[in-house]
Amino acid sequence: MTREEEEKKINEEVEQTLRDHDMPAPKTPEVDPETKAAMQNAEGTPERQDLLDRIQHTLNKVRPYIQADGGDVQLIDYKDGVVTVSMLGACAGCMAIDATLTDGIEAILIDEVPEVRKVQMLQSNPWGYSQM
Repeated sequence: MTREEEEKKINEEVEQTLRDHDMPAPKTPEVDPETKAAMQNAEGTPERQDLLDRIQHTLNKVRPYIQADGGDVQLIDYKDGVVTVSMLGACAGCMAIDATLTDGIEAILIDEVPEVRKVQMLQSNPWGYSQM
């Protein structure tokens, strides 16, 4: 079974389970305007753009589940194997953010995008933003 076939089967099973419990399927939103603009203005080669597209596609897979808890994730940058994201909404002050970031987002990105080695979070502070 190919990866695409396996992914399709899993998605069908999730959708069936949601229907069985009268729950709406999570909606995968369009890429937010800031991320879309950053990706369109990204310097570099078509390969880099493809990489950013694959990272964004993977983030879009997990985004509905994060949004279900009142949060969101936004792609900020990729450089040298490190993806920088911003956690928004309820995620910004959540005590479980480290687990969400490493056990969830990082694990999935590393599994689906071989170029990714680490995920870090861009954090706000009174003086601006810093990478954590």
